[in-house]
Amino acid sequence: MSQPPKVSLIVVAAGRGARFGGDEPKQYRLCAGRPLLCHTLEALAAAHDFSPTTIVIHPDDRARYDKAIAGLSPACAATLGPPALGGATRQASVLAGLEAQAAQRPDLVLIHDGARAFPSTTLVRRAIAAAEQYGAAAPGTRLTDTVKEVDSAGLVVATPTRAALRAVQTPQSFRFDLILAAHLAAARGGVEGLTDDAAIAEWAGHGSHIFEGEAGNVKITTTQDLAEAEARLFHQAADIRVGQGFDVHAFVAGDHVWLCGVRIPHSRALSGHSDADVALHAVTDAVLGAIGDGDIGAHFPPSDPQWKGAASHIFLEDATRRVRALGGLVAHIDVALVCEAPKIGPYREAMRARIAEIAGLDIGRVGVKATTSERLGFTGRGEGIACLASATVRLPWRGAP
Repeated sequence: MSQPPKVSLIVVAAGRGARFGGDEPKQYRLCAGRPLLCHTLEALAAAHDFSPTTIVIHPDDRARYDKAIAGLSPACAATLGPPALGGATRQASVLAGLEAQAAQRPDLVLIHDGARAFPSTTLVRRAIAAAEQYGAAAPGTRLTDTVKEVDSAGLVVATPTRAALRAVQTPQSFRFDLILAAHLAAARGGVEGLTDDAAIAEWAGHGSHIFEGEAGNVKITTTQDLAEAEARLFHQAADIRVGQGFDVHAFVAGDHVWLCGVRIPHSRALSGHSDADVALHAVTDAVLGAIGDGDIGAHFPPSDPQWKGAASHIFLEDATRRVRALGGLVAHIDVALVCEAPKIGPYREAMRARIAEIAGLDIGRVGVKATTSERLGFTGRGEGIACLASATVRLPWRGAP
């Protein structure tokens, strides 16, 4: 019985996204709480066990890339090899990815766009089968609109027959040695301007096969595309959970407190085994409660000396990783602080921003507010601070229990 082919994966994520606009390349923009690139990688990792997987990034984006992949589920992160550094064009970037894999000599390779976040398992299987049979293949969808060829003045010069046209997508799939040789020949010959890898195979004299693509396998090009992708991801995560958290810390001698990950000057400090950030502790418990995974003390026991003085963002980051490991996302966080002092208002926006950063949320999905207890109880007497928090988590719908 023959062995199945060794299939590698190259994800091209070196572009600047000029049509998208803004300072942040689109593959690193947050979409449903995570960088768009993360959704692409998770979908591909779920579809097939690739070996190796190479992400091609822009030389200036290593810090962005490292931050993005920190948000991957452990299973997906374990599949990634070292990133390759892309070139000035997509063509050059793909060649960099192929050369990075050359020593491992996979049988087949799939090449996919980092900003195309919805490749299905069925589509990936079709791509692998097509590469095995034809050597060079690409997914394509039939056109539903009539296509016109126009000149520089906008006048129609031709109306191509729609039945013979396809809109081409990724992942495109190839015998590894075929597409590597084609890319190398194009580079040596100074051939540029070929916008997809099937075109490079065709230039090198290899026929390309078009297999059935998927309408949902869209490439994110505009801000409207990103908004639609986010809505789609939220729709897929239809199991909505809400968790609650509550914590209290007493005042001790000191000159600052940590609240929501922000250092606030104050005449006293809060007592605790870690940095005593009462807000992040409550938020962490709320997230853990939403997925039924114990509480902060179960994962970070105060009896363990390694957590003495620890920054509390570590706890919330761990909780959000646990959500992602379930294929879910944190959709909203709300914090209510109860204290007479310090005043929360001047720091509110910094607190919202810091929680958003830690949990991988848009700031519009974080609420922070404060109230006094009308001088009643231990908070009213200025003996400490209490915090109530809630977290909304969305997990993939797995049907009725």
